[in-house]
Amino acid sequence: MSLKETIAWAKEKKVAIGHFNVSDSEGFRAVVEGAKELGVPVIIGVSEGEREFIGVQEVASLVKIAKENGHPIFLNADHTYSVDKAKVAIDAGFDAVIIDGANKSYEENVAMTKEVVAYAKAQSREVLVEAELGFIGQSSKIIDTVPDGVSEETQTKPEEAARFVMETGVDLFAPSVGNVHGLVKSGQPKLNIERIKAISEAVNIPLVLHGGSGIADPDFVSAIEAGIRIIHINTELRVAYKEGVEEGLKSGELAPYKFMQEAVKEMEQVVKERLKLFNRM
Repeated sequence: MSLKETIAWAKEKKVAIGHFNVSDSEGFRAVVEGAKELGVPVIIGVSEGEREFIGVQEVASLVKIAKENGHPIFLNADHTYSVDKAKVAIDAGFDAVIIDGANKSYEENVAMTKEVVAYAKAQSREVLVEAELGFIGQSSKIIDTVPDGVSEETQTKPEEAARFVMETGVDLFAPSVGNVHGLVKSGQPKLNIERIKAISEAVNIPLVLHGGSGIADPDFVSAIEAGIRIIHINTELRVAYKEGVEEGLKSGELAPYKFMQEAVKEMEQVVKERLKLFNRM
């Protein structure tokens, strides 16, 4: 199935597709192996920085090989801040791209998004375009408190979401509904489930939840019921990676493929735990 068909399947089953960010082959292996073991679809996400590190063509080739082996794996250009870089990802064969103009004016956000949508629609293959409206911060780190500017007042309003989707023609929509990028030491804000329901009804396209790291399991379940179809996990995976590397180095091994095994193992465990929850397993 295509990504669009897989999202439709998720809607029918009332589940969500896990989206995990990677920046190297170890992270890629952990995500793919975890999804394969459970037999569920998964999305590999690479931000601008992660694409620069791993390579745009390189990660596209890895996903292509995984697809040829029969696993439903998809590639997303996460948080792309310019139209030009979005086009590069589309040209490289990505299944989806996020054009992120959430920190710009509404008019600029609409203009950027419309240009990327038009470019994607002109392709001979299906490419989904996602956009954001509302502020949830930009860090994928462990942070002390909720970022300035993130509050119930700044959450996405259903009527604004409907207008934005109508004007841009996007395939996927990422709102601000109490979610925050990164892991917040003082506690993750609670998701506004009623707001998710209202936005889902207003836009009538699949919703994407960013900033999934650290959100409580019951909130995830309720968010999926309310209309969330893709959930992003990044910081949790990075924490597991770092802890795994530190543990692996304690062994005294010099061969990377030996001391990195612990990092892959730790990341894969996070992937499987999240995928089981998102797929009600």
